[in-house]
Amino acid sequence: MQADRPKQYLTLGGRMVVEHSIEAFERHADISETVIVVAAGHIEEMRQLTRRRGWQKVRHILPGGTDRSGSSLAAIRAYTGRTVNLLFHDAARPLVTQHTITAVCRALREYPAACAALPAVDTMAEIHNGCISRIPPRERMVHLQTPQGFRAETIARAYGMALADPDFRATDDCGVMTRYLPEEKIKYVEGSARAVKLTFASDTDRLEKLLLQPE
Repeated sequence: MQADRPKQYLTLGGRMVVEHSIEAFERHADISETVIVVAAGHIEEMRQLTRRRGWQKVRHILPGGTDRSGSSLAAIRAYTGRTVNLLFHDAARPLVTQHTITAVCRALREYPAACAALPAVDTMAEIHNGCISRIPPRERMVHLQTPQGFRAETIARAYGMALADPDFRATDDCGVMTRYLPEEKIKYVEGSARAVKLTFASDTDRLEKLLLQPE
């Protein structure tokens, strides 16, 4: 992958990776508006892209933080005081399906949080000091994906507690919930094998092939 270009801006099927992610939410009936959080240096580029593509649901384009948690906080603060559900999605997963978005939205009708995930197919282990210390039952393990959805007031409360903790370390949004609001249930909904995260150069070829296949 190009070292000087963030992976979200690489080309996939004739469009940038980030475009595929945004358009998945743009066309979903349950999504009323979207917020795009990007590095400060890409804000103007994203504004121009939004105008060019005619995205109607984009309400804010915000500068992100130095890590994932900082970027999530930027979005959370944009909805302070509003009773809404928020879905957080990693733009590096461009092939998120309409079915997955629907499943997360529906789960939020009953639960304060929901997360797309896939069952683990490999045996997973915990390590300590370079040695395997525990092997959890595989049937209880899943691989987390996005979107991860939350009631706005719940995730805001979790992050408020995290920011007050001097030992807080950046993690994903479900990680913040499980650490600071462990009593709040996060509903597991099955994700999709299409929702591959663009991490390595080899992932591009795989995503290109998946893009040619129907959901």
